[in-house]
Amino acid sequence: MLKYHSMNQHKTLKITILSDNVAGRFCRAEHGLSYHIEADHTLLFDTGSSDLIRYNAEFLKINLDRIETIVLSHGHDDHSGGLMSVTGKKLICHPDTFIQRFRKSNHSELGIKWTETEIRKYFEVTTSRDPIRISDQIYFLGEIPRKTNFESQTTAFQKTDGTDDFVMDDSSLAIATSKGLVIVTGCAHSGICNTIEHARQVTGIQKVHLAIGGFHLQNDEIQTQKTIEWFLENEIDKVIPSHCTSFAAQAELFKHFPFIPAKTGNCIQVG
Repeated sequence: MLKYHSMNQHKTLKITILSDNVAGRFCRAEHGLSYHIEADHTLLFDTGSSDLIRYNAEFLKINLDRIETIVLSHGHDDHSGGLMSVTGKKLICHPDTFIQRFRKSNHSELGIKWTETEIRKYFEVTTSRDPIRISDQIYFLGEIPRKTNFESQTTAFQKTDGTDDFVMDDSSLAIATSKGLVIVTGCAHSGICNTIEHARQVTGIQKVHLAIGGFHLQNDEIQTQKTIEWFLENEIDKVIPSHCTSFAAQAELFKHFPFIPAKTGNCIQVG
């Protein structure tokens, strides 16, 4: 594992929401997720469903052409659909990001829109099941072990051969700050608690200041309640759930962890 031991002299972390389900006052929204992340390295985490990130970035005076690195959390089209609007970058993702996948409900396809061969023509691609230390502060977590008994137990997706797709490519970022780890998730298909615990193992940092992104909690149900219990037991400071986290689940989280709802154009700073 890629151990990290000192949290001194970190640069301030700034996360700008370029794409999410809820519109800000001036930025547009879609069903998707994309974050512009600035720390000791600047990167784009996911690309939303379309080239909407270009519109919002221009309004926010963010120059996407200057970004060197893109990280994809997984291969669903609402996280990768805007990829071809930001070509010519380094691209980091899990090797299963490029597989075909379908919804069980109607067999509609929801995977990435381009083949791996096509994508490699436009990006310098690195695929890894293992964690990658992108910079002094930022870690790509690789494949996340599914250890809790209340997360990632069922799936609404299937592969081409009809077998269950548990989205094993689902990954996240862990960012070291002076206040502790910031965990950035796309959908947390691996389970947000599994993701946080893996981030602790990878970085060697136990303190978690913030978890932000999609938590894949669909309702106020057992998984949501057990997730809240786990957050409290593990002394997570703050959460900002968004995207695939239902309003019912957000309402339950808000009772214990009051947060400002994620909207396109919002900025979060730590440090």
